[in-house]
Amino acid sequence: MENKVIAFFPEAAFGPALNSVGIAQACEKLGHKAVFLTDPGMQGVYSGYGFDEHTVNMSEPMPPEEMAKYWTDFINGHIPNFDLTAYEQIDNYVKECWEAIVDTAIWAEKELPGVLEDVSPDIVCVDNVILFPAIKRYAFEHNKPWVRVISCSENEIPDPAIPPHLSGCGEKDNECFESYQKHFNDVIRPTHEKFNQFLVQCGEAAYPLGEFFEASPHMNLLLYPEPVKFRRSKPLDSKQFQYLEGCVREEEVFEVPVFKSNNNDPLLYVSFGSLGSGDTVLLKRLMEVVANMQVRALFNMGEYESEYDEVPDNIHIASWYPQPSVISQADAVIHHGGNNSFNECLYFGKPALIMPYVWDGHDNARRVAETGHGYHLHRNNWTSDELLSTIENMLTNQQMLTRLAATSARMRSEHGPTKAAAILDKLLT
Repeated sequence: MENKVIAFFPEAAFGPALNSVGIAQACEKLGHKAVFLTDPGMQGVYSGYGFDEHTVNMSEPMPPEEMAKYWTDFINGHIPNFDLTAYEQIDNYVKECWEAIVDTAIWAEKELPGVLEDVSPDIVCVDNVILFPAIKRYAFEHNKPWVRVISCSENEIPDPAIPPHLSGCGEKDNECFESYQKHFNDVIRPTHEKFNQFLVQCGEAAYPLGEFFEASPHMNLLLYPEPVKFRRSKPLDSKQFQYLEGCVREEEVFEVPVFKSNNNDPLLYVSFGSLGSGDTVLLKRLMEVVANMQVRALFNMGEYESEYDEVPDNIHIASWYPQPSVISQADAVIHHGGNNSFNECLYFGKPALIMPYVWDGHDNARRVAETGHGYHLHRNNWTSDELLSTIENMLTNQQMLTRLAATSARMRSEHGPTKAAAILDKLLT
């Protein structure tokens, strides 16, 4: 079969970006050419893995360092809001994010059509929470398929029997469902109306209130693993929806460093990703507890490594770790609920303590706890004894470890990137 060009267009965030990298790596093993359409703020991420990049401006062009500072300031400015409930965050972080997301979709329409024509992909895979009309139009005009990738929580594809996306509601808490959705719709209405006007201008039908995307008629790839998926009132049709059992990219081998102490003790990995690395107060608080435990720990500090003058002997810090390689060697993980961390812990069978900040971190924290694959604590409202007890439980709860081993075995047997590549390959025949 003739090799094809597969274009990936992930959201400008490391979660979707690195999930797409994992699928692209598997596609290239089948002989296809994988390329990336990217916001300037993510330039270099994909080329670092050996892929061609094609830039699509999704906001007023600005120097990369200025753009990076803008988003760093945006996230750090919301740190006080990270203590709020998912419901309370609708009025601030969620509202502002959707305003920015809609603006990016509108801006992208200026350049995306031309980039698609230049790249001329045989299939386009978009991992985002919002529709880019140019992708549907390109696919229709050239008789090519387009695929939606859902790297966030599974409930991004709605169903009345499951919690609304971003809500953090329990699986059967219908009162929470209704309350969250009503408030979300009320707050988001002006932004949604702006987006619908844009859709109509592009020749698309307006979306119902609260919806910003649609399922692809060709294929939709959910990175969510089957063992933690929700019970829907209407199961997703496997001809149009496929679960990938997580999507773990190939990363460089990581050699665990020699610590000044505790070298024979269990290994923890602590990371709040690019979202939470600026939350140095919380990370230092965690370090104080871990420093007095019979464990070793790797702490991901992002761009803030210089703010840690004294590091306990049983802790190692770095600005970045090859996370899949690290998690595969860790005994337990503490993270913010990002989808990569959520899936990688399950894939490698590692218990997780999720301290959610925003977005689908709330959904993942609730889900990991209610399915018995980990624990959920508020980001800030915990005592040292509570954290200590939770970490010890992660290391010793045999029922949880047995469940995680079974989930890991299933996910490894499927291997999400390989499964995704096979699905895309079939669409191209």
